[in-house]
Amino acid sequence: MELKNNMAWVARDAEVIAPFTKLSYYPLAVQSAKGSIITDVDGNRFIDMLSSAASQNLGYAHPAIAEAVRAQMDDYTNYTNVYVYNPRAVELAEMLVAIAPGEQPKKVAFGLSGSDSIDGAIKLARAYTGRNKLITFQGAYHGSTFGALSLSFINPSMRKGLGSLLSDVYAFPYPCAYRDGSGGSLATLESIENAFSTWLPPTEVAAMIIEPLQGDNGMIVPPDGFIASLAELCAKHGILLICDEIQQGLMRTGRWFGIEHTSVIPDIIVAGKALGGGLPLGAIIASSEIMDTLSAPAHTFTLGANATCCAAGLAMLRVMSQPGFVADLERRSALLKEGLSAIAKRHNCVGDVRGYGFSLGVDIVSDRDKKTADAQATKKICYRGWESGLLMIWVGKNVLRIQPSLLISEEEIQQAIAILESCICDLENGKIPDSVLSKMQGW
Repeated sequence: MELKNNMAWVARDAEVIAPFTKLSYYPLAVQSAKGSIITDVDGNRFIDMLSSAASQNLGYAHPAIAEAVRAQMDDYTNYTNVYVYNPRAVELAEMLVAIAPGEQPKKVAFGLSGSDSIDGAIKLARAYTGRNKLITFQGAYHGSTFGALSLSFINPSMRKGLGSLLSDVYAFPYPCAYRDGSGGSLATLESIENAFSTWLPPTEVAAMIIEPLQGDNGMIVPPDGFIASLAELCAKHGILLICDEIQQGLMRTGRWFGIEHTSVIPDIIVAGKALGGGLPLGAIIASSEIMDTLSAPAHTFTLGANATCCAAGLAMLRVMSQPGFVADLERRSALLKEGLSAIAKRHNCVGDVRGYGFSLGVDIVSDRDKKTADAQATKKICYRGWESGLLMIWVGKNVLRIQPSLLISEEEIQQAIAILESCICDLENGKIPDSVLSKMQGW
């Protein structure tokens, strides 16, 4: 693999880009991208199984999105939605209201990203309930702004040296169906109930925030019924349920929102990442009753509801709304999961394949019976994947994050599966040296 130009850009990056903004996995500088294929500055090509951190749900350079962006920029790039009215923002909000679960009248608040939209959800929850306390979960990642970071419990480096974050935030265990089973759900629910009866008055809790599938902690799927039980607990005590759909929303799991794999209708939904069709955009979706709690300018941004970003997001949702889109998505995502599951049957280092749609995790273990996480093996597989033309990362120390474009072709799926199995064979045959471990940072 040619890396001369890649390494030159890595060196230049180190001179001018702040290191705390990066979690580098390999020396890859992108030259171009089309569909599910990335080409680096040395001409190396890769099948992308990351979708730019699940932010490019329709892949790269989708013609409908590109045309919508060009047309909007020909008219005007943006005029702040704080002072005037933006037709593209209205149209996108109308569509989000239509696809969000629940029948009550809803409204949308646009932001710049998922992170600041989480902050907005916190503001709404506290204002609507008149309460201050917040419940989150261990292993959660909700973003990097102060509010979102206060709800995130995944990596100590995110908090190091920052001093106090938001107070009155309490984190409980998030159970994993693979490692904890139904007993994990019971333990967490009992832990919350015990807190309510001893030291955490439920009448002071404004909201509980949940990921329908805990992405950056290892693509953790909770046991059946866990989220429904949390919703019942929230309803019992007048606590709002906030669902973070930043990573799992907008057809990533095969449904408009990941929460739709349950019967739960959350009080507030937060979207981001893919919402802008590859451009920066976040949104809060909630009932009109909740949304009307705050008064302007409680959560406004000069570039929020950016006309060009909204045009891109609107084009993306229109593509996803076309007849046959969901059925085709289900067929190809089933093909990917079946391929990964077949690998698991042939290789003992794969302990679990889990997730929904095109949001999957491959749990790498050193002992399948004991489900012992193998972080080093996972890193080696990722690195060999990159060397072989397949882009993956690990999350949760030992889980391969598999989140390709929703439009990845059958041929590309088959190629990706073949490359991944080849990497696992190299691992098992001792062909991936320990030296690669020092070349990767990651989560």
